[in-house]
Amino acid sequence: MSTGVFADLVLTGGHIWCGKGLDRAEAVALWGGRVLATGAAGDLSSLIGPQTEVVDLAGRFAMPGLNDAHMHLIPYGTSMAEMDFRPSQISTLAELLDIVRDHASRAPAGSWLIGRGYDHFKLDVGRHPYREELDQVAPDHPVYIVRTCGHLAVVNSRALELAGITEDTPSPPGGLIERQNGKLTGLLAENGRDGVMNVLPPASVDDLVGSIERGGHDLLSHGITSCMEAAVGIRDGWTEMLAYQKAHRERRLPVRVYATLMGDKTRNVLPEAMGAGMISGAGDDMFRVGPVKIFTDGSAGGRTAAMTRPYLGGEDKGLLCLPSDELNEMVAAAHDAGYRMAIHAIGDAAIDQVLNALEAALKKTPDPHRRHRIEHCGWLRPDQMERMVAAHILPAPQPAFLYYFGDLYLTLLERDRIEASHPMRTWLDRGLHPSASTDCPVVEIDPRPNLYTMTTRKTQQGTLLGPEQALTLDEALEAYTYAGAYAAHEEEIKGRLTPGQLGDVAVFDTDFFAALEAGEPERLLEAQCDLTILGGEVVYRREGAAT
Repeated sequence: MSTGVFADLVLTGGHIWCGKGLDRAEAVALWGGRVLATGAAGDLSSLIGPQTEVVDLAGRFAMPGLNDAHMHLIPYGTSMAEMDFRPSQISTLAELLDIVRDHASRAPAGSWLIGRGYDHFKLDVGRHPYREELDQVAPDHPVYIVRTCGHLAVVNSRALELAGITEDTPSPPGGLIERQNGKLTGLLAENGRDGVMNVLPPASVDDLVGSIERGGHDLLSHGITSCMEAAVGIRDGWTEMLAYQKAHRERRLPVRVYATLMGDKTRNVLPEAMGAGMISGAGDDMFRVGPVKIFTDGSAGGRTAAMTRPYLGGEDKGLLCLPSDELNEMVAAAHDAGYRMAIHAIGDAAIDQVLNALEAALKKTPDPHRRHRIEHCGWLRPDQMERMVAAHILPAPQPAFLYYFGDLYLTLLERDRIEASHPMRTWLDRGLHPSASTDCPVVEIDPRPNLYTMTTRKTQQGTLLGPEQALTLDEALEAYTYAGAYAAHEEEIKGRLTPGQLGDVAVFDTDFFAALEAGEPERLLEAQCDLTILGGEVVYRREGAAT
């Protein structure tokens, strides 16, 4: 093959997946930040010049860079510098309290102690911490710790005092300020957290740029080269957008970002975005303005996802965060202004509310190419599937929720509802291009559990849930590449290794296809990312990996 130019970088001698339905390749040549050619190693040898960097894959597996289509990059990077309560780090309430006590001993009196990631179902006590327990280990500090789902938090008495929450403060619409026997427990859910969030110490632009860099570099270590930042403005308002602009301007943005704009009633950066002329799709290949984000319910694990049928063991059906008329007005205004929508809805009651709002907006101002999205969309009914198909409203699910939370769901909902949830196969067959994502830091950013569960429908404990919804590996990889690009209107520039597409590549030490063909899907969970390439440049090499 002769093109008249030499490649900047050639990967050769590997098993290269270029995209669903495309021929596999032995080599890929990159030039000018984009794919120049793919094919047999011998056919691309003429593209190797004296300045070409050549990487011998030595039989390793390469693919387009992964695209996490819904995660929270700034909160993830921020959490990496805060107290870490993830189940991978702690399993007992005593361990959680020890971490708080240790941080309190080293932090100035009166300063906030913030952390996230605990899962009360996986703690030895099987419950949330109580405010009195936090008071005992941190009497001189306000404490704010967030459950893994990001929709519930527990605070101590000092934090409640600063927020002005007393025994007489009622739970707000769409939220919960929990009491037991008339006393505050410290548990806050959904809109019930707003009082505390409003008094959290604000981060500076430089603080948030540091979060972007920390989180982004970790994504690269997993082969992730693109992500959707799922809620710019969720904690620090417009400062978060200013941080992204600074990171981009100073070339400190490690990964490509599709930035969702918070458009909630109380957390709303849409006025600033509109004033700055930022419309969905504006930007470049590294940073692009995305859709508007609105929350309509909570999480299934927290029993706050809004369902039409009760959770097991009670009559509770979760929480709707907004009245329908308010949601309809917010969606219509953003849609008419030209924005795409990415609305959080997990339970079927919330999905009903979102579909009603999107259908009304599209009826008033038709646009068959807008590709509005429902984020998570895990617990939908068959009639809702039909409505999504009719309006081409895309799902943005997290199959990894089944991996990490599937066994928990069995204690909250009937098995048939769980097996029908996150219907990747049906979405795919109906032409809705389901993407794959983690919602990190809700679960780990690691893409391997997603790939494993999409192809097996098994939980972390090995429970099989809805095997008829399993995907082939080809389809699962497409969900993590092309489908994520499609959901961001970027399928023409990334998601596949074809000439002209962005030169983003992930290299793993394990051939995914060989693992599944051998009947060993668990090997997907053991695969290591050896090399990550962004725009034709090597941006990550695993220490100890073959070079």
